[in-house]
Amino acid sequence: MQEHEAPGAGAPVELKNSTPLDVRRRWRSNKLLAACEIVAVLLIFVADWRHMIWFSKTPFLFVLAWVSLRLRGMRWKSIGLAWFRNWRISLLLGLAAGIGMSLLELLVTQPLLVRFTGKQPDLEGFRQLTGNLWLFLLLVLLSWVQAGIGEEGVYRGYVMNRVADLGNRTRGSWIVSLILVSTLFGFAHTYQGITGVIEAAVAGLLLGLLYLRCGRNLAVPIIAHGLSDTVDFLLIFLGKYPGM
Repeated sequence: MQEHEAPGAGAPVELKNSTPLDVRRRWRSNKLLAACEIVAVLLIFVADWRHMIWFSKTPFLFVLAWVSLRLRGMRWKSIGLAWFRNWRISLLLGLAAGIGMSLLELLVTQPLLVRFTGKQPDLEGFRQLTGNLWLFLLLVLLSWVQAGIGEEGVYRGYVMNRVADLGNRTRGSWIVSLILVSTLFGFAHTYQGITGVIEAAVAGLLLGLLYLRCGRNLAVPIIAHGLSDTVDFLLIFLGKYPGM
């Protein structure tokens, strides 16, 4: 990542000599493309729910995001893949946010949801991680590469921008985008049951707020996401995760 703040996070660049008609045509074209891409995102989710995708849908969404950026003549830093101010500030804020998210999940959100739903998040698929050092190291790597960089690049950097495009990137459209994409992020974790889905939606909301608060920059959400998942994996590895 380069050491500067991401510009505009995906907004189309308007030429100074563009007429109002040119601008309207450009926005209509951008909105049509964004709508098609959102349909493609939903189709990938449907394919995943029907067990047509092996392992994870994130790589497929990541490729779709890359194609989207190519079509727009943009780069990853256009949607926020750059340091927030500098690497030290990004690291400090990301670590603080990650620790805060973990404490919120373990001490507040999860106990309340378990009391409300009567169910722990379904993490049975991770049970073999307990005491397995090599699997723990592999999952920590995945938590930073696939979950941190991959999911933040896809959900916050890519999908949130495309949903906001449909509303001409107004303040209201970003609020709608935050809510819808956080909900979608929750449903991406259906394998964890209802408690896991709500937990993930709350986490998605917090990560989305971080993304917007940092000027649509991905560095802080990436670090926070990676650290939060690492804490969960560490607790499961040690046999200390609540309910397991």
